Amino acid sequence: MPEEQESLGALEPVEFVKRLEPYERVLIELRDQLYEGSWDHVLQDLRSRQRGEPYVFKLSQTIARDIEAIERLQRYEQEHQLDLARLLKGNASG
Repeated sequence: MPEEQESLGALEPVEFVKRLEPYERVLIELRDQLYEGSWDHVLQDLRSRQRGEPYVFKLSQTIARDIEAIERLQRYEQEHQLDLARLLKGNASG
C-alpha cells in the first residue's frame, strides 16, 4: 500500500482527480458542504461516530475506509498545495 500511495502522490492533480473513487469524490463534496472545507472536522466527526459519540452526518458504514481516504486526500492536497474540490468542479464543467 505505501508504494501505491507514493505513486498516487506523484500524479499530476488532474490525473489524481480522474482516479478518485466515487466515494472519495463524495467525501470531498461533503467536506465543503457540511464541514466548512475542513478535513479535520470530517475526521473528528467520523471518529466521534466510531466511538459512539454524537456526530453531524452519517457518512457510511465503512468509517475506517473513509478515514484512510480522507488522510490520503488531505496529504495530497497539502503536498500539492491545492483544493481537490476546485479540481472536481473544474473537471465536471470541462
